[in-house]
Amino acid sequence: MSNAIRNPKVDGFMRKAKAWKEEFELLREIVLDCELTEDIKWMHPCYMFQDKNIVLIHGFKEYCALLFHKGALLQDPQGILIQQTENVQSARQIRFTSVREIAAIKPVLKAYIQDAIEVEKSGKEVTFKTTTEFKMPEEFRTKLDELPALKKAFEGLTPGRQKGYLLHFAQAKQAKTREARIEKYMPKILEGKGIDD
Repeated sequence: MSNAIRNPKVDGFMRKAKAWKEEFELLREIVLDCELTEDIKWMHPCYMFQDKNIVLIHGFKEYCALLFHKGALLQDPQGILIQQTENVQSARQIRFTSVREIAAIKPVLKAYIQDAIEVEKSGKEVTFKTTTEFKMPEEFRTKLDELPALKKAFEGLTPGRQKGYLLHFAQAKQAKTREARIEKYMPKILEGKGIDD
């Protein structure tokens, strides 16, 4: 067992865990062996190197995972890093469904964690897509052309808020649904608010 300092907040998280409890414990042991500082962030155990987030332990219904914050920059010799959704730009996961799976690749996991620490030490950053690189639904482009006030308001939003709207509008499969979403959110855009504000 590592000499790393165990954070009482993470002890509490582990005690309360219902699903994936044994898997979480083993992942915690592996990560602490890599001499990272542990804390709770985003309601999950987070491991840092010099206050920079390296990896997070989290669970879902179907699997638990190690989430590497700058996973897009990691080497992936085993081909095990997963991009959670197409819109996730930086983070990558390694997923598990049993303690046995984790134990079988313990040295591999440590190598990936070390690689993540080296990426952080190097100062490399993930290059994020700009708002203009996200697909703009034709229905929204037409609305912006028809209503200069809407166009001005949308362009005045932060890039993150613009992206939130573009993703939400584009997710709708049918034109009718996209149009309904655009109509629904026009007042918020005109008020300078984001989709979740």
